[in-house]
Amino acid sequence: MSQWRAGTVQAWLEVVMAMPMYMRTCSENVKSGKVLLGLTDEDLELGLGVSSSMHRRKLRLAIEDYRDAENGRGLSKAADMDHHWVAKAWLSDVGLPQYSQAFHTHLVDGRMLNSLTRRDLERHLNITKKFHQVSLLLGIELLHSLSFDKEALQARRIQCEHQNVDPLVWTSHRVIRWIREIDLKEFADSLQSSGVHGAVMVLDPTFNTDAMATALGIPGNKHMIRRHLVEEMKTLIGPARVNAKQDYERIGPGTPPTLLRQSSLGRPPSAAGRHPDDEGSLRRRAVKPPTGFSPKALGGRDLSCHGSYGSLPREVRDQTPPRTEGSPIRGYTSIEVTNV
Repeated sequence: MSQWRAGTVQAWLEVVMAMPMYMRTCSENVKSGKVLLGLTDEDLELGLGVSSSMHRRKLRLAIEDYRDAENGRGLSKAADMDHHWVAKAWLSDVGLPQYSQAFHTHLVDGRMLNSLTRRDLERHLNITKKFHQVSLLLGIELLHSLSFDKEALQARRIQCEHQNVDPLVWTSHRVIRWIREIDLKEFADSLQSSGVHGAVMVLDPTFNTDAMATALGIPGNKHMIRRHLVEEMKTLIGPARVNAKQDYERIGPGTPPTLLRQSSLGRPPSAAGRHPDDEGSLRRRAVKPPTGFSPKALGGRDLSCHGSYGSLPREVRDQTPPRTEGSPIRGYTSIEVTNV
């Protein structure tokens, strides 16, 4: 980027960043890549007229990524996830396509996904349902655990496309197909646009069989059907949570995250010990590290933390900020699984 001329900067802004609306002010003020690399949030707002805080964040994250690339690290894998992929493919995979327009309007790409907090989801993207917030954040945690490598994620999904294994990476569509396979096809369509995907089933301890039954719309008096669901979920999710816990313990010593200690599928979680939402700065993701992944698993980087405006996943980080205790999974008293 430091070698770019004005024309290349403008082409990057229009084509790569999908921000042609800022080209005129960019052409008037930014004459080289070196200038672009040094832009601050204030420069973007006052100099280039980028009034949207989300658009400024997108530009700053991209500039940070290119600045790291200048130091020989290369661009992050998140750079391969443009806003079209996020708004269409990823939201469909997590079962929340109804928010596609909001994500598209704010040009949310892979780098921005890595910076989103619950506050962002509510304030900027108008996502107010608590379960939908949790669903999105856990979908992001899954991407984070794979260093935002789309190819690695797809490879794992292909391996379990015709086998009921590795439910952590299942899309919402794969979960719906599994529901049909276990002879509950009359309830399967209830999961459309519900936000139920594999990472929710494995990583959220509050998502037990009662929560799934509610999502499916199984009446409370259908005791034998609910009992059938209990056994099927134990068979599928039980081993996945055990394997995740073993992975965590193998990676590093210490007490597993809270998620690992509340993995009962057969009874609702206790309300004791819940913490209020951590509505802190953008430096902190409002979700605990995913089940089975150590906070130190990715080159010493705490999965629950982000640098200013969402530092990107890297193989090595020099310092790891302290984990926060807030968790969206623990911030509400009951599961609300509804369609929009």
